[in-house]
Amino acid sequence: MEAFDREMQRQVHRSLEDWANQVKATAMQNILVKTGYLRSTLYAVVNDWVAEIGAEASYALFVELGTRNMNARPYLYPAVQQNLPQLENLVLEAIDSAKIGAGLG
Repeated sequence: MEAFDREMQRQVHRSLEDWANQVKATAMQNILVKTGYLRSTLYAVVNDWVAEIGAEASYALFVELGTRNMNARPYLYPAVQQNLPQLENLVLEAIDSAKIGAGLG
């Protein structure tokens, strides 16, 4: 079981990284480019079981949600929504691979 646990964590982590990078790539396509700075600050990081996808530009939230003076131009939320259906399949495939890698399947 310890071998399965290690293998599952490795497989799920790798799948989460792949998924997070796909969300980032989709978000990059969604951004309306003026200078390219916002796009250049997008990131995707996976720590433990959490995928964090965002942008470091100080105005990223204003573009995503809009302001009193500017309509929202969402790029991140639609990217997550578009890629969300694949997430469950990726995790299930990773668990199946972990079973095989641990000699349980």
